[in-house]
Amino acid sequence: MRCPKCSCEDDKVIDSRSVQEGAGVRRRRECLNCRHRFTTYEGIIQAELKIIKKDNIREDFDRGKLRRGIENACYKRPIDPEVIDQMLENIYSSIPEKYDKEIPSSEIGNYVMQALKEVDHVAYVRFASVYRKFKDVEEFIEEIKALK
Repeated sequence: MRCPKCSCEDDKVIDSRSVQEGAGVRRRRECLNCRHRFTTYEGIIQAELKIIKKDNIREDFDRGKLRRGIENACYKRPIDPEVIDQMLENIYSSIPEKYDKEIPSSEIGNYVMQALKEVDHVAYVRFASVYRKFKDVEEFIEEIKALK
């Protein structure tokens, strides 16, 4: 590690601590040349996950885009932002169980619908109506009846 003050590459680690619930390490270092102390963080870089869209175009998985979709479905619903964070984390962590580097967008939609169904039925129906592209009111009513 290069010292930010003198650019020397010789340092020693004075302290190491786990951060982000064990997902990373914070290290306090001291330069052996100028004695400047600095902090570094070490973490795992996940392999880039690709989404396979309906038209077979592949794009990078965008956690922010997924969050916006869930937040739109939950708009003006009594859902705590921490619940949305937990939904996102559950969806994101369950993907590697079945998919390595690529996942169909339809599967992401299914994960979201399942998570919303457990949290709020109105948010679920909102998301389902956009995701499944209901053509008429009958499809909408059928989805609501299926919830009962």
